[in-house]
Amino acid sequence: MLVTHTIDNTREELDKLRNNNKRIALVPTMGALHNGHLSLIRLARRHADHVVVTIFVNPKQFGPAEDFDSYPRDLDIDLEKCRNEKVELVFAPERSEVYDQDNYLSIRIESINRYMCGGSRPGFFEGVLLIVNKLFNIIKPDVAIFGQKDIQQFLIISRMVKEFNHNIELLMAPVERANDGLALSSRNAYLSDHERATAPGLFRSLQYIKNQIDQGVNTPSLLIEHQKSELEAKGFKIDYLDVFSFKTLEPVNTLSKDSGYIIAGAVWLGKTRLIDNLLIEL
Repeated sequence: MLVTHTIDNTREELDKLRNNNKRIALVPTMGALHNGHLSLIRLARRHADHVVVTIFVNPKQFGPAEDFDSYPRDLDIDLEKCRNEKVELVFAPERSEVYDQDNYLSIRIESINRYMCGGSRPGFFEGVLLIVNKLFNIIKPDVAIFGQKDIQQFLIISRMVKEFNHNIELLMAPVERANDGLALSSRNAYLSDHERATAPGLFRSLQYIKNQIDQGVNTPSLLIEHQKSELEAKGFKIDYLDVFSFKTLEPVNTLSKDSGYIIAGAVWLGKTRLIDNLLIEL
């Protein structure tokens, strides 16, 4: 497995891998790799000849009061996991390699970051698009893999690929879950034992809402308010919990046939922010 730390070296090694029209798959990560990340790598393997993983904790997608400094990092363990998955190349740059000291350009997003995580984390998705756009330009992958757990991220990146004319196929991997339903996340490491036992409650609330919609409920607002109360009684602090349009990422009050929706929630449990979602097609 090749490990690169500079853009020039990464491009040089990728040129060798690309010989004979070999397909390159990209799996961007911030490290602290878990089974969810490994499922992305395995999906990438099925769609390309070579898999490239990037490991970079992107400062541009953290707010001033967020956990950039404490975000879990262990490059040696991450590299070992990538070796076990037979990844061909890992690009693990320093911040100074990715961002100049002075930056004059930025990316602006209209409307599709107004709700969900974009509503409570201003600047977050602009930071995500900035780093993903850079990685697409550096790696030039044929296919890139992202997880459904970050559904808003996937859909916003999809718009960037379309509007910026990136010639890249995007694939969305299903949410990888623990046995009790908790969506896997690097931030789950922050949970205390009690919080970890409580955390699957978010998934159960999403399941309950989905089951009721499957049974014919088309105005889910009362369901949602009931589940918010249930979660708060268990110690969760609600960031958002709602049903959103798959197309516009806006909350909806009445569901229509032949439409796609995202049942999504973000909550705080102690100092840990958890997100999860389920997709539904009527």
